Amino acid sequence: MADAEGQIRTLISQWAEAVHRGDLGGVLAHHTHDIVMFDVPPPHEGVRGIDAYRETWPPFFEWQAQGAAFEIVSLDVTVGGDVAYAHALLRCGTPQELAEHPENRLRLTVGLRKEQGRWAVAHEHHSFADTTTGDSGADASHAAE
Repeated sequence: MADAEGQIRTLISQWAEAVHRGDLGGVLAHHTHDIVMFDVPPPHEGVRGIDAYRETWPPFFEWQAQGAAFEIVSLDVTVGGDVAYAHALLRCGTPQELAEHPENRLRLTVGLRKEQGRWAVAHEHHSFADTTTGDSGADASHAAE
């Protein structure tokens, strides 16, 4: 499993580097044809399929061209036989955004499956913590119960 963990760490690191470079081919590499991604911007129901996933990246690359960072801060990987998942924190923002909120991190969860002997990303979830309220939102979530 250690070898699989290393392969997955490399795959995710190379993906993040491709995102930072604006390299669409590198971003798409090692993703399944039926990828599901839940992203920060809409659509709220996410995008499904490699073609829809591909279409989400050009606007991000345009935003990132302002000098934004996209850097992995921490990465944890858990591997099973033919499935694995990883979660990471990334510095993601323009220099001004990061100066104003240096603690802000993009949260990334990735689900992978082994296809034809190779690891492929089947699910991505990107999010930022909701900082619009002064608390953790726990009171609101419990009030709904």
